Amino acid sequence: MTILHISQPVDGGVARVVVDLVRGQREAGHRVLVACPPGGRLAGEAAAVGALVREWPARRSPGPATAAEVWRLRRIVRAAGPDVLHLHSAKAGLAGRLAVRGAVPTVFQPHAWSFAAVDGALAGATLRWERYATRWAHRLLCVSVQERTDGVTAGLHAHWAVVPNGVDVRHYAPADRRAARIALGLEPAAPLAVCVGRLCRQKGQDVLLTAWPEVRRRVPGARLALVGGGPEEARLAAMVREGAEPSRVRLVGDVADPRPWLAAADLVVLPSRWEGMALAPLEAMASGRPVLLSDVPGARESLPPSERAGALVPAEDVSALITRMAEALSDPIECERRGARLREHAAARHDVRSVVEQVDALYRDLLGAGPAPGRRRARVPQWI
Repeated sequence: MTILHISQPVDGGVARVVVDLVRGQREAGHRVLVACPPGGRLAGEAAAVGALVREWPARRSPGPATAAEVWRLRRIVRAAGPDVLHLHSAKAGLAGRLAVRGAVPTVFQPHAWSFAAVDGALAGATLRWERYATRWAHRLLCVSVQERTDGVTAGLHAHWAVVPNGVDVRHYAPADRRAARIALGLEPAAPLAVCVGRLCRQKGQDVLLTAWPEVRRRVPGARLALVGGGPEEARLAAMVREGAEPSRVRLVGDVADPRPWLAAADLVVLPSRWEGMALAPLEAMASGRPVLLSDVPGARESLPPSERAGALVPAEDVSALITRMAEALSDPIECERRGARLREHAAARHDVRSVVEQVDALYRDLLGAGPAPGRRRARVPQWI
């Protein structure tokens, strides 16, 4: 089949999900196209695994340029002639559904709800849009049961599907901690917490830095590394300076490959404010490292039941984060044991090859099902 993925953003977890899907779909023999803005990693990495990339200039947030973005997207869809249109994240979901309006079998994957990311009047407007736009998505694909539950609770009436996120467990294999630390210029024996993720409000690195001085007081030799770049980088750097911790906290910046940092870690922390199902914890688990996560959508489902009590804290609960981090960093042997158990879980439940197979089955079901009950499939408009 011909599959057209449309994505904005072009970095972070969403981009990695798209590239993983493209790789698996090309290996299965499908014709795959990706429409995305220039810049970032997505275009180059998607092309490298066999996608035909179409440049779609689009800003991350809606605004005056949205109408022109929709018009450009119509032309891309018409030229591609896809059997399936797969829209990734809120902005692509907005522009793609306006451009096609259900005329092409459409899968919308929110990668965390847009209305959870904003407050006030904007949250209300975003929610009203999502309720209205479900009519133009033949399947609404969530990465966790909780994400679907939150959508249902918010009043979205859709044809739901749930496929948990996955990672390439062969790529994220356990590696020697000491060798990784030497290569990165880190102290070989110091307890090390690592946070991998885009530096933005969603990922909660500010919560982590607020907790860090007390963690250091309880575990004096501990070190912290923030791996990633993003809009909050300057503010987080200021927090590090103001906390007098520049020698104990390292802002690494964006990296092409996080595996050396995962290998070096005793504990991987992601104190997100919201998620669908974050990839960074899955990568850490596949690398044989224990995780500490905010109990947001997707986090609980990504963990085996036996690990949830020790690996989850309430979102933005600084006190709970301090306690759990200090406990973990004080016991590196238990961290090692937990990491081994989580590696087994990731290999069994979150292998990206299974994700690709489930998405392929969803597409085939969609193409064979015909119009949803009570709906008449729209005739393809002339501009498509």
